[in-house]
Amino acid sequence: MKAATVNEIRKELTQRDAKELQQLCAHLARYKKENKELLTYLLFEAHDEEGYIAGVKADIDEQFEGLQMSNVYFTKKGLRRILRILNKQIRYSGQEKTEVELRIAFCDHIIARKIPLRTSQLLTNLYSQQIKKIGIAVAKLPEDLQFDYEDSVQKLKSVL
Repeated sequence: MKAATVNEIRKELTQRDAKELQQLCAHLARYKKENKELLTYLLFEAHDEEGYIAGVKADIDEQFEGLQMSNVYFTKKGLRRILRILNKQIRYSGQEKTEVELRIAFCDHIIARKIPLRTSQLLTNLYSQQIKKIGIAVAKLPEDLQFDYEDSVQKLKSVL
């Protein structure tokens, strides 16, 4: 089966009534966890972006608490897992400000937990990629917000 384009789907959705759209959304949410999470964000959390950011930061805190630091290998695996979850949350929001806030929080946790970035090239690359992504997202923000995040970005860059 060939998937329809987004434009074709959009046209078809405009022809459906509200009851049918509700059933389609419920059916879509039933099959994939990601679809359910995205619908949860859109329905319950999209109107309160600050609350959403705070909730995701709390989840990051919990993830970092459970991070195994006994071995560099387990640290790398744990950081990648946290980053995978973080990227999914950023994708749900789609806002640059949210991306910047969450990526800065991730990097701050790395610094606060004193994860030895210099012991592994992979850890160094992972951290520097986050700094790079923060820079790209900050560049897309309005100038007043860019100025607000400038100090945080410089502090994160100084760690490397």
